[in-house]
Amino acid sequence: MVTAAQPLAYPLSVRDLGPNWYATVMGTAVVAAAGAALPAHVPGLRGVLAGVWTLSLVLLLSLLAARAVHWARHRDRAVAHLLDPAVAPFYGCLAMALLAVGGGALTVGRDWIGLRAAVALDAVLFTAGTAVGLAAAVAVPYLMAVRHRVEPGQATPVWLLPLVAPMVSAAVGPQLVPHLPPGQARETLLLGCFALFGLSLLATLVMLPLVFARSLAGGPLPLALTPTLFLVLGPLGQSTTAVGAFADVAPGAVPEPYSEGFGALAVLYGVPVMGFALLWFCLAAAHVLRARRNGMRFSMTWWSFTFPVGTCVTGCEALARHTGLVAYAGAAVLLSAVLAAAWGTAVAGTVRGLLRGELLAAPGAAPVVPRPVTARTTSGAVR
Repeated sequence: MVTAAQPLAYPLSVRDLGPNWYATVMGTAVVAAAGAALPAHVPGLRGVLAGVWTLSLVLLLSLLAARAVHWARHRDRAVAHLLDPAVAPFYGCLAMALLAVGGGALTVGRDWIGLRAAVALDAVLFTAGTAVGLAAAVAVPYLMAVRHRVEPGQATPVWLLPLVAPMVSAAVGPQLVPHLPPGQARETLLLGCFALFGLSLLATLVMLPLVFARSLAGGPLPLALTPTLFLVLGPLGQSTTAVGAFADVAPGAVPEPYSEGFGALAVLYGVPVMGFALLWFCLAAAHVLRARRNGMRFSMTWWSFTFPVGTCVTGCEALARHTGLVAYAGAAVLLSAVLAAAWGTAVAGTVRGLLRGELLAAPGAAPVVPRPVTARTTSGAVR
């Protein structure tokens, strides 16, 4: 038996390698993408970010291979993952991993592989990621309705994962618009990304009240799931990033007044949404501090601190571009420091957990149906 102090003495098994591991790719890729747009220019930073993006590409290829082996040799576990309400939503992470690495190819990866190769890689990963994301956005809610039999009181932020994937497509897709021929091709891609934005936004608005109500009325999440509260930042920051990206490319893709409308949307939508993101960041951080005091240990859910925070960095960067306000530029720099610290902590914990043989277990082992810790009387008093 492997203990916390005993090094791993047998080969790692992929039998319980779940789709949640794609979060490592997402969290790594977003560090490169977020750092590339920072207003502060640090000598040598681009090279470091290109290296981080390369690491995300290597992680993606490795996980795709390992997951292929998982499906080939452990199909029973793969099917069980799909039928497990604690695991199935993580299939959205596959789509977001593909999209994050593809988007990073055009922001920093092109420094190493060249612009033409970066465009080709982004086009392939964007197409694949969008297709997988749309499939997950339909299939996972369908399974939740007809096979998982979940209840509103079981809601966790993990339920948002398959619904956020199309929003990531909406945010990274506009980077390809200038590389298409002017006219129909550019306008089709931009408006297609806008449709993905609407799809994900409306689905998130349906799901988010369940998550918010659960956090207020159902008691705190189990310790291992507490970091997933940061997942709510994903659709907030990513949607703000998306509307900023629409405004960046709209003048060369759609005629006026629509191009000007996208510019107005970037500010009128982004400012209030990032305001709510600040509220949720503080609420989630308070829960995490409480859980840490109560003994929360490292688990793969700690990767929830990376990608969602990274989307808030890119969202603030978009607002800084379109408002010219130093406040948003400063917020982007501050959040990027939080992101770097979170990524470093997650990487260290993951490596340590792998060496100790603690992490390659079914992600469904964490409790999914948190029990309320308090009961309320009809008068509202807690007892």
